[in-house]
Amino acid sequence: MKQTPNRLSVAEFASLAAMLFSLVALSIDAMLPAITQIATDLGVANRNDAQLVIGVFFLGNAFGQLLFGPLSDSFGRKRVIVAGLILFLFGCLVAVVSQSFSWLLIGRLLQGLGAAGPRTVMVSMVRDLYVGTAMARIMSISMSIFILVPIIAPAVGQAILWVASWRYIFGTFFLTGFVALFWLLIRQPETLSVSSRRPLKIETLASGFMVVCRSRVAVGYTLAMGAMFGAFVGFLSSVQQIFQDTFQVGDQFPFLFAILAVSFGVASLVNSRIVVRFGMKIIISSAMTFATLVSAAYFMYCLSVDTPSLMSFMLWGVLCFLGIGLVIGNINALAMEPLGQVAGLGAALVGFLSSFTSFLIGVPIGRAYDGTVVPVITGFMVFGVVSLGLILWTGRNTAVSGAGTG
Repeated sequence: MKQTPNRLSVAEFASLAAMLFSLVALSIDAMLPAITQIATDLGVANRNDAQLVIGVFFLGNAFGQLLFGPLSDSFGRKRVIVAGLILFLFGCLVAVVSQSFSWLLIGRLLQGLGAAGPRTVMVSMVRDLYVGTAMARIMSISMSIFILVPIIAPAVGQAILWVASWRYIFGTFFLTGFVALFWLLIRQPETLSVSSRRPLKIETLASGFMVVCRSRVAVGYTLAMGAMFGAFVGFLSSVQQIFQDTFQVGDQFPFLFAILAVSFGVASLVNSRIVVRFGMKIIISSAMTFATLVSAAYFMYCLSVDTPSLMSFMLWGVLCFLGIGLVIGNINALAMEPLGQVAGLGAALVGFLSSFTSFLIGVPIGRAYDGTVVPVITGFMVFGVVSLGLILWTGRNTAVSGAGTG
């Protein structure tokens, strides 16, 4: 543990970190029940266009990761997180007062861009204060809280829609972001000393970019992450239509989504228990193979029946997301492993490249929705194969050992 004056208690710091981490998940998942109402109120002719409420947020978040990481190394963690939160709050206000779908998307772009600040820089702030097992403990506590957000966020959004319009969901985002901003300002000291800050130089950014591009491990795992998560972005973009239009579940949507979200939480817990024994490389290749085979099997089933049942879709989701959850828990760490000399900038570049790739893949998958589950299942199957191929290509002839990376 590093010595820093006026340190918050572990419980308070972990809670603040969890709140800042959770802004991204809250801003995505709480919106899902409102997509249909937004399309109706703002006159969106093509229902699939309304999915951009999700996709544009991911786009802003991708560029935000590239922006805020390097800025925090030069100007300090706290003020950069504050800047991101202010941008997020402004985006929420734009969305609340928007009278057209275009202005709503501008608000969502700003929200995604701003939310990337606390999400990205908070990891660096944890690294500034803690090392080794102490850092792992903070991240574990924060992630345990964070895992709950995708489970309950759609229910929060649905509850708001029962008593008010979708604009109040953005109001909830604003209130959450404001509380986080106020908490950060009055309680959390700056963690990066002036002497430890590095000037922001174009040459440094270009050099770090070249380090990432020259690393087969970094590029391979980053693209694999983007391909895999791209299918998931397509799922998130169209899941509300799948549940409401295809399966007509009504108000049960948040609860069914929560069941699928629990799969990620279970995968995270399982991964923490098996990663040391089996190693990250074995886990991600096995888990990605499993998720892809499950998707391929369900794809064939969907083609063989007139209308797949809701139960079969839920079974596919639980099994597939268990596999993907195991991959997510390890693949980012493997992508970062050869980038120790440019860790901060490397994390920003890996985050940007994987997120931007997932946006490019996920938006077309979502917009291919045709009233059936086939487009999204096809996306998981096809890009599961792509991701698995990249994982196997990356792992070939590399010096990283499976158990050693655990």
